[in-house]
Amino acid sequence: MASSTVRPSTQDHSPEGDIARRLLDSAAVLAYDPATEVDWDTPLDRDCHGASPEWSTLYGTAYWREMTEEQRKELTRQEAASVASTGIWFEMILQQMVLRDVYAKDPTSAEVQWALTEIAEECRHSIMFARGAAKLGAPPYRPHRLAVELGRVFKSVAFGEAAYAAILVAEEVLDVMQRDWMRDERVAPFVRTINNIHVVEESRHMKFARDQTRKRLAGAGRVRRRINALVIAIASYVIVTSMVNREVYANAGLDEERALAEAKANEHHKSMMRSSCAGLMEFLASCGLLTKPALVFYKRAHLI
Repeated sequence: MASSTVRPSTQDHSPEGDIARRLLDSAAVLAYDPATEVDWDTPLDRDCHGASPEWSTLYGTAYWREMTEEQRKELTRQEAASVASTGIWFEMILQQMVLRDVYAKDPTSAEVQWALTEIAEECRHSIMFARGAAKLGAPPYRPHRLAVELGRVFKSVAFGEAAYAAILVAEEVLDVMQRDWMRDERVAPFVRTINNIHVVEESRHMKFARDQTRKRLAGAGRVRRRINALVIAIASYVIVTSMVNREVYANAGLDEERALAEAKANEHHKSMMRSSCAGLMEFLASCGLLTKPALVFYKRAHLI
């Protein structure tokens, strides 16, 4: 259901303000309230997957072929819950970086009002993901301790293009897989609704992140560009490798060590990740952010 929110009038006539005003207009016309849009009351249908099977980390492996259909469905539910939990973790980082970026700026400007609107949407997404993971019957998956601490540092010191490009990476990787999940009738209906809401609203966030990345890089010198290219790549590696917690395998009733080994060697899943990031890598290359040191981390995360 579209929101009835009325966008406040602003006097910001800068190019950035033009983009922000368009995003505010979009949010006023097409926004969702997950509390009412998602069917939280109907019990979980265990005949449904939590994500498209082709996106499972074990799809195409020998272990996958040995699994029963019930085990496959439970694994995709646990994996979807893990991705959602990682999404919450990064959305908390994102919100703090955006809020820090607009701190003390003109609150009457369209750019600041859009930033606050984005933060409000991310808050709703985090609650939606948390409720979705709980309904999937999963525990509260969290990234490993090192990732949590690196995230704590990153959200406190990242600024400009480093912050917005990292935001873009996390959003684009999720966007491609969730577009598949929301169209897949094998996936639980409430999960498809969650994915649809996230895809629609994140499209605005990605547009803003791309615009801000280009804007902040304008006139950036070679040293600054190379340093930030590496910072963004490391952040991307940590985010992507934290998406599926190792505990999902044991919680799906599988041999955790065997599942980890086969997932790590799964060329199908690596190919899915690379194909999902083709457009993202083109954008980073166009911004001069695919330096040789950065490529090392993107390749290790199977993003290129």
